[in-house]
Formats: sequence, C-alpha cells, structure tokens
Amino acid sequence: MREIVLCISGPSGVGKGTIVKELVRRDPSLALSVSCTTRSPRAGEKNGEEYFFVTREQFEEGIARGAFIEYDEHFGNLYGTPREYVRRQQSAHRSVILEIDVEGALRVKRGEENVVTVFLAPPSAEALMQRLRGRGADTEEQLKLRRARVEYELSRAAEYDHIVVNDDLDVAIGEVAAIIEHEKNKE
Repeated sequence: MREIVLCISGPSGVGKGTIVKELVRRDPSLALSVSCTTRSPRAGEKNGEEYFFVTREQFEEGIARGAFIEYDEHFGNLYGTPREYVRRQQSAHRSVILEIDVEGALRVKRGEENVVTVFLAPPSAEALMQRLRGRGADTEEQLKLRRARVEYELSRAAEYDHIVVNDDLDVAIGEVAAIIEHEKNKE
C-alpha cells in the first residue's frame, strides 16, 4: 500500500471542509496538511493546527530553499504547503490530504509523485449559488465575484483525476473514500 498526496479542490461552499474532516475522522491513515501563511492568526487559531504562522521574511526564505511543494499569494498574504510536513506524514505511513485551490492542486500534480487530484463539484453552478445566497454572508457584488470564480473553477475540473459531485454529502464522502482506497492500493 502506498502513501498518496490527495489534492481536493472545488468552489467555495461545495463542502470540501466537511468532507475532508469526515475522511480524516474515519481513517487514521490520513492526515490533513497544515499550510504555512503570513497572515495573522484569527481568534482561537493555534500555530501548527489551522496554519503554521510565519513572517513574510520566513516564508520568502522558505521559498528560496524549496521548502514548499506549492505556494501562492492571496489578498496580500502568502500561503504554502510545507514539503517537510508532507514528508513527515508520509514517513509515518500516512497519506496527506491537501484542501487546496485549483492552481495549487495542479502545481502539486506536476511536481510531486503519487499525487491524486479530486475535484469536488456542485450538482450545478446555480445550486451552489443558491447555497451561498442562503448563507447570507455575501453582498450581491461578492456573489457576482464568487459566480465568476465558480465558473472558472468548473472549467478546470477536467484536468483532475477524479470528479465527485456533492449532491448528497454521505454519497460524496463514500465516493472520495473509495477513490483514496483504490489509489492507495495501486502498485
């Protein structure tokens, strides 16, 4: 049985976090990757749990020495997947899940071995937009921006190894778990 790096991507609100948490809860051979970031911790966040919080200088030094398997900048903050953390989990015979954006997942797929990519899709873009509207957390302008992002992300889904539609949460969790099991058992 091999250890894999599983990259899960999909639009905001599609259920990535819920599915990932359940997969890790059910299977002790899975570890959720903890990313590094230059943003400040939010209330209740602990270093090494939600993120590894570092300064921009520390992050840039990490980039220079190849410490990240992927990294990107969002809203003025750097985010990256630390190579050492992933390797440490694999050395402990654990497969690592990266809940990551489309660009990051495809960079990891190009640069690492034993990478499996899963795109988590909504039943339809409209269903997802209704779900996001129902949250009541976004203005109409923010929803327009999210809609454009959803359309972009859906246009990249065909570049993934697997596409799972999250129409029913339990079914989607089962499908991703089956993909993991299948991929870990490949020679």
